[in-house]
Amino acid sequence: MSSKGKDIIDGSSSSSLISIGVGGGGSDDQQHQQQLPLSRYESQKRRDWNTFGQYLRNQRPPVALSHCNSNHVLDFLRYLDQFGKTKVHLQGCLFFGQTEPPGPCTCPLRQAWGSLDALIGRLRAAYEENGGLPETNPFASGAIRVYLREIRDSQAKARGIPYKKKKKKRNVIKTIEGTSNLPM
Repeated sequence: MSSKGKDIIDGSSSSSLISIGVGGGGSDDQQHQQQLPLSRYESQKRRDWNTFGQYLRNQRPPVALSHCNSNHVLDFLRYLDQFGKTKVHLQGCLFFGQTEPPGPCTCPLRQAWGSLDALIGRLRAAYEENGGLPETNPFASGAIRVYLREIRDSQAKARGIPYKKKKKKRNVIKTIEGTSNLPM
């Protein structure tokens, strides 16, 4: 693998698209920001943002972030699939739909749906933190949501486990029938 490909995978590109100093002040403000360690989430978000920026720059011709749309994001997600570690059984595989396959098969390794979903969440936030407008956020487009839903459903079928959305807890006030007959 070339070092260019490695840069895209682990986000170790030499150029950064994220400005570290958030405050509007001078250099003291920026130096203070650089000294604070980033949270794990912020570090991952920065790495993902740099990786996506590197991916756009490696396109022929290079794509400016201002010209990026949901098609570029979908191409990026498909590109990342080759580096996945999750076995996804194909329709013709003997193990398709089995939760615990008894042996190995030649089905491809793909990115897990949960990883892609988390990645899109981080990139969506990074886009807006770096000056992008929510209305033009390519990571928030309907096409991305449809793609992620299709990935989720196909991976669930391949594993034989239907995806069940977690229901939100509601505060339901139970009424007791016949309360008028109770003594006061």
